[in-house]
Amino acid sequence: MSSSDIFIGETIGTAILILLGGGVCAAVTLKASKARNAGWLAITFGWGFAVLTAVYTSAPLSGAHLNPAVTVALAIKDNDWSNVPTYIAGQLLGAMIGAALVWIAYYGQFHAHLTDKEIVGGPGAQATAAKAVEAQEKGAGPVLGVFSTGPEVRVVWQNLATEIIGTIVLVLAVLTQGLNDKGNGLGTLGALVTALVVVSIGLSLGGPTGYAINPARDLGPRIVHALLPLPNKGGSDWGYAWIPVVGPLIGGAIAAGIYNVAFA
Repeated sequence: MSSSDIFIGETIGTAILILLGGGVCAAVTLKASKARNAGWLAITFGWGFAVLTAVYTSAPLSGAHLNPAVTVALAIKDNDWSNVPTYIAGQLLGAMIGAALVWIAYYGQFHAHLTDKEIVGGPGAQATAAKAVEAQEKGAGPVLGVFSTGPEVRVVWQNLATEIIGTIVLVLAVLTQGLNDKGNGLGTLGALVTALVVVSIGLSLGGPTGYAINPARDLGPRIVHALLPLPNKGGSDWGYAWIPVVGPLIGGAIAAGIYNVAFA
């Protein structure tokens, strides 16, 4: 597979992943959305179906890594780092494109949400406003959760450990599946299994941090949140941003080590 195929496949696939995954977060979060308050089950299954769609779409071109943690794990497993920069560049660009598309699709809902006094503060909304102020003091704006993850309780070692553990589960599931004919990646054969693993991780391990388990999934949309002209958007929580990048990369490397020792 050529470098151009890898870059294009990862860009398209990751854009679809974030469009549909970020889209379900927007649908559940934003005012004037028909799916508002649909809950955690909707989010976890929405992300699972996002993975399924993205893998089927991009696997013929790139093998559908869609995640730097998967790319690093496969490089460790196969001792081949030649295409790692191309994979990660496509993943990061795709994540940013997907986040921008979520903003376009929910443009009116973002505006309604971020100009509503119950969200940004005002008479009769003291409790909600106080909660928003508390979040912003921690660096997280009121719609940041549509774009990237954040902890419910800020305990650095626990937040990092949660991301590492979740990513180990994901990457081990990827590595132990049959790989497609392109040589490495999720492949269409394992798309459904991988999607269900993501749902399982979200249901079981997503509560503490929102289960990034993918550096590009978190960093790309966080950059877009910082750049978009959203009114009253608040901060992008850059103080936390390293955890959903470093944690999944560590988890992917550990999963590759486990695979090489136990399965290879």
